[in-house]
Amino acid sequence: MTIATQTTDPFELAQQAAARLAELTGVESHDVALVLGSGWLPAVDALGEATAEIDTTDLPGFNAAAVAGHSGKIRSIRSGDKNLLVFLSRTHFYEGKGVRAVVHPVRTAAAAGCRAIVLTNGCGGLKETWTPGTPVLISDHINLTATSPIEGANFVDLTDLYSPRLRALCQQVDPSLDEGVYVQFPGPHYETPAEIRMVRNIGGDLAGMSTTLEAIAARQSGMEVLGISLVTNLAAGMSGEPLNHEEVLEAGKAAASRMGDLLGQIVPQI
Repeated sequence: MTIATQTTDPFELAQQAAARLAELTGVESHDVALVLGSGWLPAVDALGEATAEIDTTDLPGFNAAAVAGHSGKIRSIRSGDKNLLVFLSRTHFYEGKGVRAVVHPVRTAAAAGCRAIVLTNGCGGLKETWTPGTPVLISDHINLTATSPIEGANFVDLTDLYSPRLRALCQQVDPSLDEGVYVQFPGPHYETPAEIRMVRNIGGDLAGMSTTLEAIAARQSGMEVLGISLVTNLAAGMSGEPLNHEEVLEAGKAAASRMGDLLGQIVPQI
């Protein structure tokens, strides 16, 4: 159940959630936020010592987790001299709760003091060399949801949305990391082979059902954005095999050690 609230302003609601977060965690301000997508949960323990963990529904405006592989928890972690705010689940656009609900965690993180955010996801890859379990830095995105988290005549530049500085930092930590353009479909159905051919033709390398709306909201809130996809399967039509969510979770488990090491080295330097 979501905590009731009187406000209809999404930024005021985020401020309320951030204030309640500070009360429940005992942490006045956080520095870096992470949103962990499908398959990424096993990597969280490498980030540092958890100082608090709460249910998402303890905060105003949050919904319970609705997807397997998402825990419905928010964890506060101390890593070096930084306080990390880790969302162990997200609200997906396909859940039908509206764009405001999708980006509410991002706006809450900004209100809680975070100046940077790491957005992760599990997705299909269009390059055959990207075997399941391969992490890929998001260099840019194509938003096929036909919507935006920005309301009204508020124009936000997205030219360098996915921070070149943070991507360069990642490649210093792991020079083998590749980059790609992420394409978000509305979901929850997987893409057809014809749609994947379209993705290839418009310059996409990764196909999934999250991240772009959150990245736009983060930019609007003034946060630096790092996006990392975990390739959990070859995109539709490439392998000849049907797609399923269990495959996504299994690929995440298999890659947990590498994902944990990657995040554990990168995040303290952000």
